Amino acid sequence: MANKKIYFASDFHLGFDGRLTSTEREKMIVSWLDKIQDEAEHIYLVGDLFDFWYEYAEVITKGHFRLFAKLSEILRKGIPITILTGNHDVWMGKYITDEIGAELSYDPILRKHYGKTLFIAHGDGLGPGDYGYKFIKKVFRNPFCQFLFSRLHPNLAIRLMKFFSDTSRDEAELDIDVEKERQIIFSEEHSQKHEIDFYVMGHRHVPMDHGLKNGHSRYVNLGDWVRNFTFGVLDEDGMRVERFEG
Repeated sequence: MANKKIYFASDFHLGFDGRLTSTEREKMIVSWLDKIQDEAEHIYLVGDLFDFWYEYAEVITKGHFRLFAKLSEILRKGIPITILTGNHDVWMGKYITDEIGAELSYDPILRKHYGKTLFIAHGDGLGPGDYGYKFIKKVFRNPFCQFLFSRLHPNLAIRLMKFFSDTSRDEAELDIDVEKERQIIFSEEHSQKHEIDFYVMGHRHVPMDHGLKNGHSRYVNLGDWVRNFTFGVLDEDGMRVERFEG
C-alpha cells in the first residue's frame, strides 16, 4: 500500500511512574497513535504495555482508559493491531480480544511485510540461561496457577504483583553487552537456520539496531516509553528506530 508504514512499540509499563507519571506517558502514547494512525497499515505492540495486568472474571485493573479508547478507535478504522504479551502483562486475555478487538499473541510471531520476514517477540526468556525466570514463566502461564491467583482479593494480588514487577523491571534495564546479550545470541543462532530479515523485540528498554553475523539479518530493539519514547517503523525503505518528540 502506497505511503503506508508498519509501526512497532513496546514497554509502555503503564501503571508505573518513571521519568513521567503513568498518566503523562499514556497521554504521550495516545498522541503518538494519533500522529501515526493515518499512515499505519498495521500496528504491533510488543509486550509490557502495562506494568501489571490480570483479568479477573468480573474485575478489570483500573486505569488505561485513554489507551483503550484510542486502540478501539484505530481498530474501527480498519487498521489491525497485534498485541504480544510481555513478562509484566502475560495475563492479558479476552478483554483485549473481545472488548478492544485486537489480535493477541502469547508467543513470538512471524510476519511478512514489504517482502521482509520479521520475527516479532517481546524477548523475555529467549536465549541461553536465565533458567529461574523460564521456570517462573511456565508457572505464570499455567492455567491452574492462574486459577489459584484469581482466588486472591484484587487489592492483595495487585500489591503482590507490583512488587515482582519492580524487581523484573530493574533487571531489564541493565546495560547491553552485545556479546552476552541473550536476545542477540538467540537471534544469531536462529538466523543460521531461518531466513529472517528483522528480529524485532522489546524487554531490554535499550533502543538499538544491530547487524547480525550472517550479514543479512538485523536485531532491532524498540526501546521503551519509560525513558526513551522510541518506536520502530517499517516501510519500503527498510526498518528504523525513531524517537517520539511529542
